Amino acid sequence: MLLWFVGGSWVAVWAVLQDPAVDYRLVMLGALLPDVIDAPFGGIRYAHTLVASAAVLAVVMVATVGRRRLRRRLLGVPIGMLVHLVLDGVWTDARVFWWPFRGWSLATAGRLPSLAHPVGVTVAEEIAGALALVWCWVRFGLADPGRRSRFLRTGRLAPELGPRGGTAGLPSPRRRPPRG
Repeated sequence: MLLWFVGGSWVAVWAVLQDPAVDYRLVMLGALLPDVIDAPFGGIRYAHTLVASAAVLAVVMVATVGRRRLRRRLLGVPIGMLVHLVLDGVWTDARVFWWPFRGWSLATAGRLPSLAHPVGVTVAEEIAGALALVWCWVRFGLADPGRRSRFLRTGRLAPELGPRGGTAGLPSPRRRPPRG
């Protein structure tokens, strides 16, 4: 399971934030981390809990005090981890999602959700992830070498791709001033 998390996290975070300044590479990396961390242990463990994502968020916030640019970039990792929990459906297993508040043991939590699905579901998720990546490629104009290069170097999208077509947080030049 790769495309489901990579494509799904990119589209989900864009849909919610619509911020071209987010480092979407780190969002996608964060969306892969819970499986990468827990897979060697044979199944769901601590990286699939809400506490793990919150702990990574806390570390990023504390480690980047006074370094706003670095903080903005690194916030993509815990955001991606949280999106992973949604895409994996971990929130449906209260014992895992709310660990340790619903009990300390994760020893019998089971296989990774991405590996526990029937093959048909896994194929459908991967196809959906591939379609999400194609949508991103087209929507963000990554066929353009300049935009693609910027994205690969910085993880950021072109500023004109912000909400309403303007740069993020600034009004679009196409908007009319309010009438007084």
